[in-house]
Amino acid sequence: MIEIKNLVKRYGNNCAVNDISFSINDGEIVGFLGPNGAGKTTTMSILTGCLSSTSGSVTINGVDIFDNPLEAKKQIGYLPEFPPLYLEMTVKEYLNFVYDLKSCTLDREKHIDEICERVKLLDVKNRIIRNLSKGYRQRVGIAQALIGNPKFIIFDEPTVGLDPKQIIEIRTLIKELGKDHTVILSTHILPEVQMVCDRIIIINRGKIVADEKTEDIEKAVIGSRQIQLKICGPAKDVQTAIKGISGIKYAEVIGERELQSTAFLVESEPGLDMRRAIFNLCASHAWPIIGMEAVGLNLEDIFISVVDEQEAEPKKKKQKVRR
Repeated sequence: MIEIKNLVKRYGNNCAVNDISFSINDGEIVGFLGPNGAGKTTTMSILTGCLSSTSGSVTINGVDIFDNPLEAKKQIGYLPEFPPLYLEMTVKEYLNFVYDLKSCTLDREKHIDEICERVKLLDVKNRIIRNLSKGYRQRVGIAQALIGNPKFIIFDEPTVGLDPKQIIEIRTLIKELGKDHTVILSTHILPEVQMVCDRIIIINRGKIVADEKTEDIEKAVIGSRQIQLKICGPAKDVQTAIKGISGIKYAEVIGERELQSTAFLVESEPGLDMRRAIFNLCASHAWPIIGMEAVGLNLEDIFISVVDEQEAEPKKKKQKVRR
């Protein structure tokens, strides 16, 4: 487990990380998100032992990163945004260099070959890194993070600059690594997080503004929920029945019949998940639901909403003080 408690990092009068606390359990794939200047990179630099904190604690599997940095770092594999590669080395030479650097005690040849096979580098193992494509260089960066078989893997923008095919390959690899490692993924590509991660943490202005499982991340948004439905049944009866569900604000017909169905836009009170109640209602009347889609609840909308909401709070407080 990774545990961060009351972490603070100041640069003079600027507070980059402002008293944040969270933990990451074994086996999780966690997306760590934030706009530029939010404190995301600072937090990750402290977590990997590359930067000291002003106050607070970081423990890696029970080992304090500040009190015993070498022991803590043995449990972390880190891929920074710009992989630390020596371009004049071959892939094999570089991985052997990292093996020595980490004082790894596993069977050298077997361990490096297993990593190369896992990240699909066997075919280029003897090639000079400078001559590899961006995608293969990224794989070499991931390979160096896996040397020593660390329990925790941290990726910072692992798919930046890759083509669509390479992006899919790296995403698939991260999912596979999540079966044997705890993974922290920092990226600006929000759909990537939604497809790969089990949990999402959003930081802004040095504070955690959202921390939810991926399927529950919409809970971070305070406000009404809307869904679009396609239901096979008499439109007026369906509309009246849905309006009768407790917590439903309105239900409108928004589309003509398609495949003997009617499209509805339904909005609920804040914090209510209406999907189960609507499903049970339609099932009891034998009205098949042939489509159900959330409106305005993709990760991009949620990210913008929670960030804007947090940034608006100081303005609201100032207005209240003036009054």
